[in-house]
Amino acid sequence: MPERTARVERSTAETQIRLSVNLDGEGRTEISTGVEFFDHMLVLLARHSLIDLTLKAVGDTGVDAHHTVEDVGICLGKAFLEAVGDKKGIARYGFFLLPMDEALARVALDLSNRPYLEWRVTIPGERCGTFETCLGREFMRAFAFNAGITMHVDLFAADDPHHALEAIFKAVGRSLRMALAYDAREKGVPSSKGVL
Repeated sequence: MPERTARVERSTAETQIRLSVNLDGEGRTEISTGVEFFDHMLVLLARHSLIDLTLKAVGDTGVDAHHTVEDVGICLGKAFLEAVGDKKGIARYGFFLLPMDEALARVALDLSNRPYLEWRVTIPGERCGTFETCLGREFMRAFAFNAGITMHVDLFAADDPHHALEAIFKAVGRSLRMALAYDAREKGVPSSKGVL
């Protein structure tokens, strides 16, 4: 199988980001964004997808975390799209229903190259520490649109904002793991069009 790795660098007036991924990794991470709660969520995403992720981001976090979170999503999406290649032999679809104590999240996704995010989520609180919980959606939108992923996210239950976001990030990771897996019976691109 071809190596599914990529590196992306992005430098703007608001952020400087260096990122690399290995889609066939073990979930190993070296992550520093200057936003500790976000680092924690990215570690969970990588661990549950088994994607190795190395990330160094420096952003204008003195303003807030928005630019850093969104730009990391952009870079991770671009790296993912490059690394996944022509998608020959993969499962393409992934889904997961994930409990996190009282929280319950469902994610379904398609590596379709048709970016879309449906976010049926109400987080029970505006912050986790200094992290604004609305940034969960900003990250997922930036990631999905730059990775060419159709993604549906539902949060069915949650009393705690940390558990809500943790359940979502883990469920995205598990869904990506399923979608990226090779199917021994699939010899080409998993589409009647012959291309994704």
